[in-house]
Amino acid sequence: MTERFVHQHLPYLLARASHALWRGFEPRLRAAGLNSLEWRVLATLSDSPPLTVGQLALEVLAQQPTVTKTLDRLVAQAWVERRADATDTRRVRVALTTAGQQHVAPLLTAARAHEAQRLQALGASELERMREALHALVQHFDEQDGPRPEERAGR
Repeated sequence: MTERFVHQHLPYLLARASHALWRGFEPRLRAAGLNSLEWRVLATLSDSPPLTVGQLALEVLAQQPTVTKTLDRLVAQAWVERRADATDTRRVRVALTTAGQQHVAPLLTAARAHEAQRLQALGASELERMREALHALVQHFDEQDGPRPEERAGR
């Protein structure tokens, strides 16, 4: 029997690995009142300076209009706030509130523990090689593709 296309297709394998790694963590997010995009937004903002919506969209791998709607929900929960940019009043930056930090902190701890538990069989050196290879792959394509329109505009 021949190998199916998707079983050798790298984008599929990467997506499948991501889903397999996070399997079992989504109930924890739902219990915290979050969907996966809201989680990525809060996790990203947890250790970054305030970001523009465009920068945040790039970080969380989502379209800017989708991130804007997500931010509306997170602002309504008082977990995120929008701030005027100090250098350009036409631009808005988003940041976690104190309540947002308190809400996401135990989830970050749980996410680290979940990841460690799921990956423990691989061993530290294999994990490091995998992370280095993935970083190199991302860097290669970022350099090859050049800045995206949102990055050129500084959004």
